[in-house]
Amino acid sequence: MHADSEGIDVERADLERVLAAIARPAIAVSGGVDSLTLAVVAAHVIPDVMVFHATSPAVPAEATERVKRFAGQYGWTLTVVDAGEFADAAYRANPVNRCFHCKTNLYRTIRDCTDRPILSGANIDDLGEYRPGLDAARQHGVRHPYVETGLTKAHVRKIARSFGLHGVAELPASPCLSSRVETGIRIEASTLSFVHDVEGLVTRALSPATVRCRVRANAIVIELDALTFAALSHTDRERLANDIAERSHRPGGLPIAFAEYRNGSAFLVERP
Repeated sequence: MHADSEGIDVERADLERVLAAIARPAIAVSGGVDSLTLAVVAAHVIPDVMVFHATSPAVPAEATERVKRFAGQYGWTLTVVDAGEFADAAYRANPVNRCFHCKTNLYRTIRDCTDRPILSGANIDDLGEYRPGLDAARQHGVRHPYVETGLTKAHVRKIARSFGLHGVAELPASPCLSSRVETGIRIEASTLSFVHDVEGLVTRALSPATVRCRVRANAIVIELDALTFAALSHTDRERLANDIAERSHRPGGLPIAFAEYRNGSAFLVERP
């Protein structure tokens, strides 16, 4: 057996053992690789898996459709909820710990629906970044099976492939759309719709490995992975900038700029 395959068999077995010991979990599933894979593995070892998916302007429609499709395929009991973060003034103000307010609303909503143990798809890599949502998880007693078994994002992708979830394994990291909005700029549904629209436009035009449409105080900045950014011609820039500027819902008529991708670059303030 290949050493890499043998390793992932052990890691998958560890994860399955942890999940099997959790009675009737409720899993928060966003539609990304981490939470989808967690729910698929859980359904493999637990007969009754309940999944919660929150919809809002910050969640792309394709993520919701992906969750619904998987729920039907794997027999999850799916509850789609509005966690209510857009009614939360603290969230809409977009402080540096905005994710804390988002996850607080999410976990409170799930807890109002069930007394089952709540699970998230957070992995070891998340612990090395500023993740205020983990504080909300701690306050609500949420468990993170990947963290409990020491699994990274790379491990999760390998486990997804071991279940034949090759499309899921290749999904790019995609935090919620609100993460594109610079700290302190109020979160508006129209802004998030613009962000999603522009990222789709750029993806169709360039097929980048990574794209983020950052809404800043003085510009709309399209961030691209290093290879795509380096290959971006002057003509490409002009054409894309013109296409983006024509979007009627462009926030504040801001100018368009391009830059190399930087993780978390919309956060402007140090940790509180």
